[in-house]
Amino acid sequence: MKKSQKRVGKEKANSFDRPVLEPNAAGIDVGARQMFVSVPPDRDNQPVRAFDVFTEDLNRLADWLEACGVTTVAMESTGVYWIPLFEILEQRKLKPCLVDARHMKNVPGRRTDWQECQWIQYLHSVGLLRAAFRPNEEVCAVRALMRHRKNLVEMASQHVQHMQKSLTQMNLQIHHVINDLTGVTGMAIVDAILQGERDAAELAKLRDPRIKASLETIRKSLIGNWRREHLFTLKQSRECYSTYQQQIADCDTEIEKLLQTASSRIDRSDKPLPPNKKRKRKQRIDPESAFSVRTEAYKLFGVDLTQVPGLAENVLDLYAEIGCDMSRWASPAQFVSWLALCPDNDVSGGRTLWRGMRKCKNRAAGILRMAAYSLHRSFTPLGDYLRRMKGRLGPAGAITATARKIAVMVYTMVKNQVEYDETRWAEYETQRQKRIEAKLHRQAKRLGYQLVPIQQPAC
Repeated sequence: MKKSQKRVGKEKANSFDRPVLEPNAAGIDVGARQMFVSVPPDRDNQPVRAFDVFTEDLNRLADWLEACGVTTVAMESTGVYWIPLFEILEQRKLKPCLVDARHMKNVPGRRTDWQECQWIQYLHSVGLLRAAFRPNEEVCAVRALMRHRKNLVEMASQHVQHMQKSLTQMNLQIHHVINDLTGVTGMAIVDAILQGERDAAELAKLRDPRIKASLETIRKSLIGNWRREHLFTLKQSRECYSTYQQQIADCDTEIEKLLQTASSRIDRSDKPLPPNKKRKRKQRIDPESAFSVRTEAYKLFGVDLTQVPGLAENVLDLYAEIGCDMSRWASPAQFVSWLALCPDNDVSGGRTLWRGMRKCKNRAAGILRMAAYSLHRSFTPLGDYLRRMKGRLGPAGAITATARKIAVMVYTMVKNQVEYDETRWAEYETQRQKRIEAKLHRQAKRLGYQLVPIQQPAC
């Protein structure tokens, strides 16, 4: 009996000896129907309470936290259920701390919501939880629309596949003859079919002059069996695709309005947009729209990120994910670590037990990987770097290494407000050549040889 009492007393002493870094911390277990909230035990006779998720109940939750003297609140990032409460807490000037559930899942026990919120409150009070990144309200609004637009594009692509399936079932192979069924030629032929045209020769005349396939090849691909049920599915898929295209256009208009009203980091009268040094390509521009991706990105970031190879098409997507405030990361290394574009080393006893990429779904990292992937045939220093890393690390490792280098460039440009300078790559290339030459000299000396440079003949 005495031993058990000593053990209990020792455990209590250890619990009180732990340093409390956030004495005014609360913990919330977020759910779809109820929020379980825990405050420090000395703040209320009932330190754990449950609230419904209606707006009035969430406001009562915030009132109770203020009455208990709470200044910071930790909660799990559960789906999208945390967003209304997060916004209410921000409006009340209570510092919300959004935490990845993986940071707490390794602790056994506490299987109920009632116990989980108390555990979150304790971890937050002793400083063991780290808040996830969330940009300001302007960026969050653009992020919501950009992600919604991506979902619309994915759903539209599904209906393109449905149209291809209906054509295949009728043995119309036009989508194998032309590159894009949703282009000018493809849509014209599909619309003519739905309007009742069945003559393959007449349908082939709708071919755009830029199509590489001959008129005869297109005619042969448009001979099939015109089944009524497949024509019906083709019609519905075409209508759904048109609907989603209109929705995407409306979403683009709303995104343009948000970006044009966003605060600018620079005064373009003092610091005008630098000239475009990239090779100009023909782009389809709406003459009625005054929106320019390059101009708006320059206004938001303060620098022209479109000059970085691979980022011209994804610069607004990147803004929606990371914003333009790089002070959230203390260094480029922290930024790269947050993106999970660097190896995660497991070190114990001074020995590296495991080394590999951390499994993390980061949308910004995905954008940078796509930018790196687009450089496979690019005649730029970044493209040369990608191909060089591909021979050393393989395709996947090369894309990750190039995406990391692009991330460092983005961080440096936005944080220090400097433009992309491709001439600096010449210095790096000179240093790399010197390292290769020194390595060859060391290898030759080890084997008992001496390297002598070849004298170039005078012109």
